[in-house]
Amino acid sequence: MKPGTKTFVRPGDELPPLTIPVTRTLIVAGAVASRDYQDVHHDAELAREKGSPDIFMNILTTNGLVGRYITDHFGPRAVLRRVAIRLGAPNHPGDTMVLTGTVTEVDGDTAHVRVVGANGLGHHVTGTVTVEVPR
Repeated sequence: MKPGTKTFVRPGDELPPLTIPVTRTLIVAGAVASRDYQDVHHDAELAREKGSPDIFMNILTTNGLVGRYITDHFGPRAVLRRVAIRLGAPNHPGDTMVLTGTVTEVDGDTAHVRVVGANGLGHHVTGTVTVEVPR
């Protein structure tokens, strides 16, 4: 259900894109908030020593951003029932990630949404979210 309406989504409906500037602060704050203290998420020098051009976003931050994308669209009554994502190209500081989504299936109050988050290197995240929106 789209916020403020009583119209339910249909398969094939596209969610509006969400553009997320990937900042150093976002990457580090997401890692700290999720208690992921891997050096590649906060120490650029150590990340470079391990073969990365810079620090990069962790999967837990990405998972949270995907969840935000869905709940921002479906509204405050939306309940995430399943989030199944896979990471691809890393998100580095200075990147911009654009999340897009397409409804693939609707069953009563439940929708399945295919989500893609792309940056300049390719697909950072792909996956499916199952969301319930009680009527």
